[in-house]
Amino acid sequence: MSTRFAWLLGAGVVLAAMSLLLACNSLYNRQSNGLMLVASQGSSIVQTFSFSLASGVVTGISNPTSDTTDLVCILPGIPASMVLDPAGNFAYTIINSTDTCTNPTQTGILALKVNSDGTIANKGTVIPDPNPVALTMDSAGKFLFVAEGLGTLAAANSNPNCPQTLTIPAQYGVCVYAISNGSLTPVPQTFTLPPQQGFQTSNFVALALTPTILPGVINGTQTSACFQQAAPTTEFLYMVDQPNNAVWQFAVNISTGTITPTPGLNPVAATDQIPAGIATDPCDRFVYVTDSLSGKLSAYVICNAAVVNQCPVPDGHLIPVANSPFSLTGTTVSPGPVVVDPLGNNVYVVDTLGSHIFIFHISPVTGSVTAGIPASVPTGQIGAVGPGRTQIVIRSDGNWMFVSNFTSGTVSQFSIVPQTGALATLPDITTDNQPTGIAVK
Repeated sequence: MSTRFAWLLGAGVVLAAMSLLLACNSLYNRQSNGLMLVASQGSSIVQTFSFSLASGVVTGISNPTSDTTDLVCILPGIPASMVLDPAGNFAYTIINSTDTCTNPTQTGILALKVNSDGTIANKGTVIPDPNPVALTMDSAGKFLFVAEGLGTLAAANSNPNCPQTLTIPAQYGVCVYAISNGSLTPVPQTFTLPPQQGFQTSNFVALALTPTILPGVINGTQTSACFQQAAPTTEFLYMVDQPNNAVWQFAVNISTGTITPTPGLNPVAATDQIPAGIATDPCDRFVYVTDSLSGKLSAYVICNAAVVNQCPVPDGHLIPVANSPFSLTGTTVSPGPVVVDPLGNNVYVVDTLGSHIFIFHISPVTGSVTAGIPASVPTGQIGAVGPGRTQIVIRSDGNWMFVSNFTSGTVSQFSIVPQTGALATLPDITTDNQPTGIAVK
């Protein structure tokens, strides 16, 4: 065990001292470096790494791997999915309670302050949340949305502000929090959806939002697919319901963060077999869902103002793209996490079984996809998968991609050619054991 940390654990003041778990010298500069945050379950810790925007070379900052090898239970629970606000000032990670730690742990959401030198510190304590499995944030950084998986109304970790999805059994679907300087305040929700005929109990494993701010010219040179497109006036939330092979659809109040079911008798869109991941197009046109059992990618057009000619009412419901779902190449594939690049040109899919990244180009007119050349590149060993186990992120400049590899204890790093979407593989980054959530600025 690192002597730098021994006194913290011995004194049992882990929570209060999290801000002290920092490297003495930071090599992070906002102008020349990117910053990556990694939530690792092995030591229950969040690490930060800087990387050169010119070469990609990585340097550890907070909690470098060499110092955390023998540590356990640094955070007040086991971290999972992570998001970073648009300004890069605060990160939010799921924390799950565990009985393997001697210090008290809790299930909920933990905010982390990202300092200007790339170091991190706790922003308060864990905010209780019923059963968080996935996070997303609106593009303005005003609200945090949390998918609740199979969470029920257990009194030990309930949140009366979260809506219920089904009346029998009583069950949360999504919790929403207003964000203010890193602090989270639950957004009151009131509706209850009736049980859907023929549906099993829902298990929400992923969620995604449509943008409220569209990308324009990035880095002064790269033009997005929606450059000069009118800014959205509506926002919609989509949640993957795994056992029912469906995506639930909600309208979001941009001012308050409250959500309501989309109009109509059927508030869901069908997917292929066992959906696992979801991503929205940053240009507010399309939604993509991975189908883990069938090895396919489902594509949908968002019925909104951007495509109003295809929709009688721009209410956010999803229209399947022609020839969807699209097959991933290979004999045994199980697609999971998925992301669309910040320019709206390409979709990247994590194959959790074969440890590959699949590359697809987006048709800007129809939303259909075609395989890139090459169609895929290898990652590290992803290993055990499930909610919060693996995450894929792309930096806002569209030039860098990172994928957490749970089993191999690494993060795969790629540089992206924005014009083609092609990936160039860089050396894997060694992290603490069992990396899960990642975020990048």
